[in-house]
Amino acid sequence: MTAPRLRILSVEVRERIMPFVRPFRFGPSVVEAAPQAFVRIELEVEGAGRAVGQSAEMMMPRWFDKAPHKSPEHTVDDLRRVLLHAAALYADAPWSTAYGLSADAAAMQLGWAEGRGIPALAAHFGPALLDKAVVDALLRALSLTFPEGLSRNVMGLDARNARDLSPDHISALLASLAPVPAVAVRHTIGLLDPLEGPHGLSAEIAAARLRFFKIKIGGDLAADFDRLAAITALLTHLAPDFRATLDANEQYDPERLCQLAAGLDTPALRPLKARLLYIEQPFDRAETFTRPLPPALDGIPVIIDEADGGLDAFPRAIALGYRGVSSKACKGLYKSILNAVRVQVGEGAFLTAEDLTCQPGLGLQQDLALVATLGLTHGERNGHHYVAGFGPAPEAEAGAFAAAHPDLYRLSDAGAALDVWRGVLATGSLLSAPGFARRAEPDWASLEPVTLPETRLHQEIPA
Repeated sequence: MTAPRLRILSVEVRERIMPFVRPFRFGPSVVEAAPQAFVRIELEVEGAGRAVGQSAEMMMPRWFDKAPHKSPEHTVDDLRRVLLHAAALYADAPWSTAYGLSADAAAMQLGWAEGRGIPALAAHFGPALLDKAVVDALLRALSLTFPEGLSRNVMGLDARNARDLSPDHISALLASLAPVPAVAVRHTIGLLDPLEGPHGLSAEIAAARLRFFKIKIGGDLAADFDRLAAITALLTHLAPDFRATLDANEQYDPERLCQLAAGLDTPALRPLKARLLYIEQPFDRAETFTRPLPPALDGIPVIIDEADGGLDAFPRAIALGYRGVSSKACKGLYKSILNAVRVQVGEGAFLTAEDLTCQPGLGLQQDLALVATLGLTHGERNGHHYVAGFGPAPEAEAGAFAAAHPDLYRLSDAGAALDVWRGVLATGSLLSAPGFARRAEPDWASLEPVTLPETRLHQEIPA
């Protein structure tokens, strides 16, 4: 199918603060609340009329940018800046395909961000949100589901920004898509998460049939070994067929990474090593590409996440000995798809599904639909773990999503929440919905406009 051209008629960006029910520590950062950004786009599709698309994503402090001179609030305001700048770029763009719009805006967005000290990973956040909303509207105009639209390439995806790939490579991947009906939950065990007690790991396993786990490690070898030994003993007892990943969030260096790998061969940690799938992002993103991976890792695969700042990051990492890269919709759905093409073309490489605290509703649904369509069978899901249900969203909004996607959410006296008790998330209602994985929408009147510090300061000064 020929990809139709489209043009943006209007863009609206809003947000909602999401308080956490428990602190989330990853690397050196501890988060107790974060804003969720929302985008609403109206566009016109050539030959198919007008449609509205929507998307959402968390603006997590000090994940996209951990520059030491920037406060957590500063990094979130930078995400607001890149979102508003991307919205302006897309609103002013001429007729183009969905991917053409994204590809053309990318260079302008990166150049603008570089001049303001905003790294590429953060700069891509704006286009990533806009692209999801554009795809939602395009598919609605064409009455196609996400798997149908992707397999027919109605977005016009090409290799202009991935010179290591050919059009045939992309066509082969899209023709071979085999969406999965469910994605197993890979439960995050944060650095501050208790192992016992009413809200501990033991209780989480008792409440859901969890088999996959993502374990955060902090870079202090002694502390990490002690905690890993306790977690391993617990998982061996309560979930004996478990599989796990380790996420270092940039807290290791080559020497300590080799010591970590060697330490996994001790009796207390040998069961973990036997069930370990990979180690995620051990080194600082700025150091990741300065040297090859050390050889003394005893065959343990290593993937990049925070170092995945541009479309060329994955092939560069493979050349240094890395085996995989994360899929996160907040980094760009087209990046995930192109990296899936690279996995199919390459040998021994793989794509994983990770989570940036995706919240029930648009954010979680679109990320889940993306990884399910790419055929990934398990993925990290932690938004439901750190935020209760739909958080401060109006009850009617949460109820609408639960009613529209009864295979994904459950209703109780406490309200609507993600249904994780089986240890898997069903994707049927997401992959069969016209548009990008949604049959409901947020209560837009309850959301706040996205504003910047200078704007807020002006609004606070009395006339």
